[in-house]
Amino acid sequence: MSEIKVKNEVIDMIKSLPEDVSIEDILEELYFKIKIDKRLDESERSDGISHQEAGKKLSKWLLK
Repeated sequence: MSEIKVKNEVIDMIKSLPEDVSIEDILEELYFKIKIDKRLDESERSDGISHQEAGKKLSKWLLK
């Protein structure tokens, strides 16, 4: 992805957040976006984890 496109996506993401957003909220959204983009890239390359493994990880996160 080009640097300009990444920059514009981050700017759009920040603009979509509420006016009273904190820096921590912005960082959390950015971290979430990075993780989602990484997993999507992995799934397109078939490098990702299986559906079953994803379910196990998700259930651990939800139990916290």
